[in-house]
Amino acid sequence: MPALPALPPESRRDWILRNLRERIASGELAAGERLVERDISADYGISRGPVREAIMVLERDGLIIAHPYRGAVVAEITQQEIAEILVPIRLVIEKVAFRDAAKAGNEELLATLDGIIQQMESAAEPLDARRLADLDVAFHEAVIAAAQHTQSLQIWRTIQPRVRAYFLRDAPHHDSPHAVVEQHRALLDVLRSGDLQRTETEIAKHIGIYLD
Repeated sequence: MPALPALPPESRRDWILRNLRERIASGELAAGERLVERDISADYGISRGPVREAIMVLERDGLIIAHPYRGAVVAEITQQEIAEILVPIRLVIEKVAFRDAAKAGNEELLATLDGIIQQMESAAEPLDARRLADLDVAFHEAVIAAAQHTQSLQIWRTIQPRVRAYFLRDAPHHDSPHAVVEQHRALLDVLRSGDLQRTETEIAKHIGIYLD
């Protein structure tokens, strides 16, 4: 169990939250496993207040489920959730955002995305799955944020922890981490082309990978 570093009180919740989120995403805390506030507090050597707050955020993010009498348990990422919730929401949000980005030809955005892809290459060899997951999320969020659709960005941020968790859960099954890099390079190429139809087709194909 990692030791809690010396932190001001307001940062303790964020540290616990980040650590628990990583343990859930990596599978160290498995689906169905209980998160007991008292035990977590003892493990990290911290008062129960920050732990309680972190658990509330994890529940809001959909990473845990609170059951009456059982307490909080790690949520399972199911193919049904991916097919019925995550993929449809992403398609609605990202097809519009990527189309608008292709239309705008925002050079600053394109440069940002190119920089993210270069970082992806470093994270792919040697493989740093967590870093690659962070960069995957950053790539898509950059496009959505650039579209300046406030509601879409808010919705994206509610599902983003689940998207990242699924990416990490599925990471061992990727054909190659380099394939992830190339998929994002293909997205950048169609954005640069300004071809709206190709852009919509490419982002739909990219998101549809999660249905395989």
